[in-house]
Amino acid sequence: MKPNVLPISLIIFITILLFGNKLAKAQDSIWERIDEGLFIGEFISQQKSIVGDSKIVIIKINPDKYLFKLLSSRELNVPNMTAAEWCKKYRLIGAINAGMFQADGKTNVGYMKNYNFINNPKINPKYKSVAAFNPLDNKRPLFRIYDLDIHDAREIIDTYNIVVQNLRLIKRPGKNRWSPQKKKWSEAALGEDKEGNVLFIFSSSPYSMHDFNNILLKLPIGIVAAQHLEGGPEASLYFSYKGKTIQLFGSYETNFNENDSNNSYWPIPNIIGISKK
Repeated sequence: MKPNVLPISLIIFITILLFGNKLAKAQDSIWERIDEGLFIGEFISQQKSIVGDSKIVIIKINPDKYLFKLLSSRELNVPNMTAAEWCKKYRLIGAINAGMFQADGKTNVGYMKNYNFINNPKINPKYKSVAAFNPLDNKRPLFRIYDLDIHDAREIIDTYNIVVQNLRLIKRPGKNRWSPQKKKWSEAALGEDKEGNVLFIFSSSPYSMHDFNNILLKLPIGIVAAQHLEGGPEASLYFSYKGKTIQLFGSYETNFNENDSNNSYWPIPNIIGISKK
């Protein structure tokens, strides 16, 4: 009798299936599941920062499951608040900076609109990244980071309810747009992954943006686009939901606050917040 031997094609199929399952489990293991469509990842960069723990924290949010809100102290006629205060006052799960602001302490440096309220009507020609939430119809994705050297800014503004223009970090589909530099800072960033998830990205440890982009692109997070939100001690991330709380604020910024000693949130005028649908 011939021994029972599996066909080679079946062996290959089983091998691929087992490997695929192991790979999927390995990818899932980098994320802590908080709720459906909501995950947190903590990554220690192999490139060590000059100060701090070199940790990058990322909140991954499925826009099908969560609502994104752009809150502005100018629109709501309230004082600037910390990220934690914004969340507690407006019952948000989490919040991150919406962008850098001008000398008046209220106006975003790039274009910004929230439905009918325009925080800044001017499109900044130097800022090549626009994050758009909540489209006017179902022809557009719920969330998208657009490159303004590829897409027309006015078309995006006319088709989305929430639009925020900021400095570009990573151009789709994963190109570092910063040259090497000596300047470093704590970083709050907004990203998009290949599945269309929103990424709230934060590093208290300072990096140059060239190095920071390279670190993000090497992480197993599938990032395809990202924009800079804020740096230094004003960079903020707050999250509290299902027993998980994250309180992160920046400190270091070249030529401004060259230390890691900041131990509290700074008030900020504009935030991107999330709540469950």
